Amino acid sequence: MWEKFFTATSIDHALDLLAQYGSDARLINGGTDLMVEIERKVRTPRVVIDVSRVPGLDEIRLDDGVFHLGASVTHNQVVGDARLVARAYPLARACWHVGAPQIRNRGTVAGNIVTASPANDTLPPLWAMGAWVTLQSQARGKREIALEEFVRGVRKTALEPDEMLTEISFPALKENECGTFLKLGLRRAQAISVVNVAVVLGFESPAVGGRRSAVESAWITLGSVAPTIVVAREAQQFLIGKTLDDETIVRAAELAMHAARPIDDIRGPADYRREMVRVLVARALRQLGDGTERDVFPAKPVMLWGKTDGKFRVRSSEFGIQSSEFRQWSAVGGQPSDVIETVVNGKRYTVRGASDKSLLRMLREDIGLQGTKEGCTEGECGACTVFLDGIAVMSCLVPAPRAHGAEIVTIEGLVRDDELHPVQRAFIETGAVQCGYCTPGFVMSGVSLLDEKPRPTREEIKHALTGNLCRCTGYYKIVEAIERASAIRNTQYVIRNT
Repeated sequence: MWEKFFTATSIDHALDLLAQYGSDARLINGGTDLMVEIERKVRTPRVVIDVSRVPGLDEIRLDDGVFHLGASVTHNQVVGDARLVARAYPLARACWHVGAPQIRNRGTVAGNIVTASPANDTLPPLWAMGAWVTLQSQARGKREIALEEFVRGVRKTALEPDEMLTEISFPALKENECGTFLKLGLRRAQAISVVNVAVVLGFESPAVGGRRSAVESAWITLGSVAPTIVVAREAQQFLIGKTLDDETIVRAAELAMHAARPIDDIRGPADYRREMVRVLVARALRQLGDGTERDVFPAKPVMLWGKTDGKFRVRSSEFGIQSSEFRQWSAVGGQPSDVIETVVNGKRYTVRGASDKSLLRMLREDIGLQGTKEGCTEGECGACTVFLDGIAVMSCLVPAPRAHGAEIVTIEGLVRDDELHPVQRAFIETGAVQCGYCTPGFVMSGVSLLDEKPRPTREEIKHALTGNLCRCTGYYKIVEAIERASAIRNTQYVIRNT
């Protein structure tokens, strides 16, 4: 897949490697885009530099009314941050719509920006909130650039070959501001946007009794309707000084529709996209007008990060490897090591010759654990779900060297003293096991959910399974199995503590 794989231990280390290898190198963090591009041979980098171990890049800060997101902040970390939900709701909602829990656990907001697809969900809200990015390189040092200048077209950005995006910044919404994000896809989850919109409004005064005053400022941004994000300027200007009555909403939505410049493609014809812009903008304005934009956002979203806080281990010392050893593994004499030391299902392994593979293939081919299945190899089916440092991920989208100094749990690791996990037993008892190919992924998602929420609702179970596909029949027995497993676990807990 690549010739050399480096694990950067600091920003300076990553910039040194970028300066050395230039356009032959690609940075990887979550990998949910790049691993698919490499698999499809859309990109064929000789050198891959993993920056997911760089300390501090997974931090979210709020300083003097401005949010700062490090380059390793994942979509689920945004969803789970109460400050962002409260004061950057359009971004939190957009992150909630990205992929599925396993994707959101690895995929980063920075990666979504760098990929620069006009259909990417985080771009419109960040654009509407006036975001900017911080770039760093050895040659130019540090520079800041507005997001609207950074994204230059379909998969085109202002990022130079030796630069790294290190931070995303944007003002927090003020007391008199509110906003939302809406998306139309071809299915309820794991869908690329046919159209998405972000709306951020400022009012002349804070809402009183749920009633909004006249609009003082307005941003309406449209995604997946042009080569880059479209700002509906006429609609924005029209809203200034007006209250959000039906007539105003209808007219503003029509003006936003005329700003779109979509094309016909496999996801929808241009005329349909234009009409959906009108519908979504009107819907967003109505929600903001009556204060219902947060009604469908879950109070406690399903993350599939079990008992963790959603952050992966960064320091090698957490694994028992000294820092000097980790640096030596990262680059020995300027060359990457071919040795991966990891713990899988509680057992230590030293793997050689797998540094150019995905974690999925290393588990199957080098360690011999074939319970984890290879289905789509692009993060769609969830059959390859495993736990990385306690967090559910798609192993087909994780480079094998990322397992170095990490702890992995596969379907085989759920059995304790020859006793099946309650989720496994429930799958058998309810007949949820069908052809069996997708079953390991569903079981892993179910186990992670119950670790996180011992008594999930049916809706939460459905959210937990959005990253897993079954091609045999329906999902009724699978949902029933997880409900049964929840009852089994909770009964066992009560018995043991009585």
